[in-house]
Amino acid sequence: MAAPEPVSWTILELLRWSAHYFQEKAVPEPRASAEVLLAHALNLSRLELYLRHDQPLTPEELARFKALVVRRRGGEPVAYITGHKEFWSLTFQVNPGVLIPRPETEFLVDGALQAAREPDFPQEGAWGLEVGVGSGAVVIALARELPRTGWVAVDISSQALAVAQENARRLGVAERIHFLQADLLAGLRPGPRFSLIVANLPYVTRAEWDSLPRNIREYEPKEALMGGEDGLDLLRPLARQAHDYLLPGGWLALEVGSGQASLISEVLRGTGAYARVEFIKDYLGIERVVRARRG
Repeated sequence: MAAPEPVSWTILELLRWSAHYFQEKAVPEPRASAEVLLAHALNLSRLELYLRHDQPLTPEELARFKALVVRRRGGEPVAYITGHKEFWSLTFQVNPGVLIPRPETEFLVDGALQAAREPDFPQEGAWGLEVGVGSGAVVIALARELPRTGWVAVDISSQALAVAQENARRLGVAERIHFLQADLLAGLRPGPRFSLIVANLPYVTRAEWDSLPRNIREYEPKEALMGGEDGLDLLRPLARQAHDYLLPGGWLALEVGSGQASLISEVLRGTGAYARVEFIKDYLGIERVVRARRG
């Protein structure tokens, strides 16, 4: 990664060079990658980079940043390099054992919060459940927004649960979230006890997997993305069973992939347990969340 050799590099000079370098190497979001990695190397915010644009880097700082650039050029996601990702205006620790939180998953959080504001939502002693907790982004965001609700957070991965527990501790909601290692609902006895159930389970189809960007296929955990032939290997059984765990008037909210909302809604309607089934579109117009109210 040859670069010009001035006597010293300022922050702005290095930002311009690294953004151009990433663009030449076809690295996604070259400018944002350069900003985030340089801010991380210097322990600054992205805004501070521009406020200190003429500040020269020490040789140690420059070496540290170049090492990060090499990792990014190789395809490693920025969030794994820095060890954190922003979601719902919160900072979550992440590592290769968990999926990196996506902006579209904020529609799941928002849809769940809308449901919790419904007039007949069962509020008294409310408990929520997240199935497939990953880094904890969804359940922690909801726990902070719904301070009177207790939560159960389930994941089959012990690595994911460890990350989620640490995030819950750091973000001040650990005392209201009970973490459980289990496969979907297998660790819970059926019974109407939850006001809200949310899930962002793997939904990438086998055909879609092969077309995913290299930085996703080679670095993020396949088991957190791949949902089988049609992407519904985990979503379908959860949709069939969730009503057995919901209180009357309680809500189920599921994140789904493109074209999957109608398939999941058929499963939900087939149970005969839901009075309402509706979709929420994301910023691309994709029906991203299926939300259903227990009758």
